[in-house]
Amino acid sequence: MNALKGAEKKGAGPMKKNSKNETSKSKREMKKVAELQAGLEAREANTVVMGIDLGDRTSAYCVRLTLGEQIVKEGTVGTTATAILEAFQGLRRQRVVIETGTHSRWVAQLLELMGHEVIVANARKLKLISENNQKSDKVDARLLSQLGCRNVDWLHPVYQRSEESQVDLMLLRARQALVDTRTALINHVRGTVKSFGSRLPKCGTERFVEVAREELPEALKPALSGVLATLEEVDEQIYGYDCQIEHLCDTKHKDAAKCLLQVNGVGPVTALTYVLTIEDKDRFEKSRDVGPYLGLVPKKRQSGARDPQLGISKAGDEMMRKLLVNCAHHILGYKGQDSDLRRWGLELVRAVERKGKQGARKLAAAAVGRKLAVLLHRLWVTGAKYEPLRNRGAQQAPAA
Repeated sequence: MNALKGAEKKGAGPMKKNSKNETSKSKREMKKVAELQAGLEAREANTVVMGIDLGDRTSAYCVRLTLGEQIVKEGTVGTTATAILEAFQGLRRQRVVIETGTHSRWVAQLLELMGHEVIVANARKLKLISENNQKSDKVDARLLSQLGCRNVDWLHPVYQRSEESQVDLMLLRARQALVDTRTALINHVRGTVKSFGSRLPKCGTERFVEVAREELPEALKPALSGVLATLEEVDEQIYGYDCQIEHLCDTKHKDAAKCLLQVNGVGPVTALTYVLTIEDKDRFEKSRDVGPYLGLVPKKRQSGARDPQLGISKAGDEMMRKLLVNCAHHILGYKGQDSDLRRWGLELVRAVERKGKQGARKLAAAAVGRKLAVLLHRLWVTGAKYEPLRNRGAQQAPAA
């Protein structure tokens, strides 16, 4: 009896072991199936690639298979939301490659809503397309689809902002358009007065209309009175935009703007433009990466023993880059407060001047602008309190 029980126990052991093996085997198989399905879903967009050359009225497209890069379909579609929906809605998920441009943001969002994988290529980096001797919409669409089949990194994909951030950024771009208009009108008035052998005194833009009306030659008042009236209207509109920008800094983007506005020389316009241009502070692994992103690092043309010193790359957002350089000029100017950044910039000015090179101020402003971009990102990420003179042991630089 005991022997029988022992046999039963011995027999029971393997049964339990087999059950456990079967269970774990089943789990492994289910996991493999899940991984396979996930892999197929991930690769589904890569089996077919579509290149679209966006035009203002119509856009050319080319669809090809990834395997063998065989073209399966070509055509044109109207560059409107309705036409694109009718042409591409209902298609299985595929990779779509477009270039940066006026229509790229909304087209990318629309295609993503349809379930497609959208790659927005940096047009400045695609010399293969822009400098092609046989350039056409059809050829461009073919090249985009071909590059999308081979290596996405060759397209230098760009970051796409959200619609909400883009709307706020348009407020700043509209203001900048008015500022450029004001500058052009002021230059027109000054140039016209110079052509009659006279000259208007130097003054700030906020006082230009007042000064010009007093100093204009009588013979030019009928011709330039309309320009001065327009300048008054432009000044009022710019002031209105400034109020809206300050309101956004105090409400919607309060936390980020508060970090950036600690730095002397950085105002609401620069702070808000910085926040909206970067949008996601965590998308940069290091704060130093912001400098190259905004085009504030020197270009490189090294070949053999030859390594010439070149200007900045000017990649990225032009308005943001100009604002940072303007802030740098303020930091280096007579109104700039003493800080490590100012001391470093003034030392760079002296070092360049000692070498007998021209444009020391401009070179230093670009360098300070790059350091400022890195500093602003660091303050934004950490939320730390800004200390203008962290390196208190350094000697104070003389005023510029």
